[in-house]
Amino acid sequence: MVATSRDSHGPALTPVPGHRLPRTPRELFDALPPLPGLQMEVVDGRFVARRRDALEHASAAMRLFEALLPLVDDRDWQGWAGNVGVCLDGTHEPVVPDLVLAPRSCPRWQERELLSSGLMLVAEVVSKGSAEDDRNKKPAIYADGGVPVMLLADPLTKPASVTVYSDPKEGRYQVTSTVPFGREIFVPHPIGFTLDTSVFEEVV
Repeated sequence: MVATSRDSHGPALTPVPGHRLPRTPRELFDALPPLPGLQMEVVDGRFVARRRDALEHASAAMRLFEALLPLVDDRDWQGWAGNVGVCLDGTHEPVVPDLVLAPRSCPRWQERELLSSGLMLVAEVVSKGSAEDDRNKKPAIYADGGVPVMLLADPLTKPASVTVYSDPKEGRYQVTSTVPFGREIFVPHPIGFTLDTSVFEEVV
């Protein structure tokens, strides 16, 4: 697939001989090369490309990773902040959480993406461009994909807050807990960790 300019309306997609054009959001995702400055996902059946968020957003994900690092080291897990793809078990749609924790034995999809049902935790940091998906779409998406715990850091609420979702069943998390930034929140099994959410106050 190549982009060519045929008229003043801008580029058009032209099939490469022997290759058909993508017919699904997943196929479009797979066909595109890495695009610097853009984060690409498939969310609830929609292909989504967003500009990389402000430095404060990335800093919040890193501060969370740093807070969880002793746990990661103790259990010999692996962790990534905003740079690893996840394939949702069942739909095979790709997403890129702001933070992922997984055991070293986590299965992969086509060797490129971690399979969601093998993860321990995903986290999302809400920004203006991602608020609708992070708050209203991704909890159900991750629950349906078998992710045991989702953490949502939301600096845009009044007051800014952290919500932990756990116990996924039938496509939704059965248990949620929310605290304002600055208070502690317990992140349940399989994490079993009390997080001091003041880590977010310094960066967002």
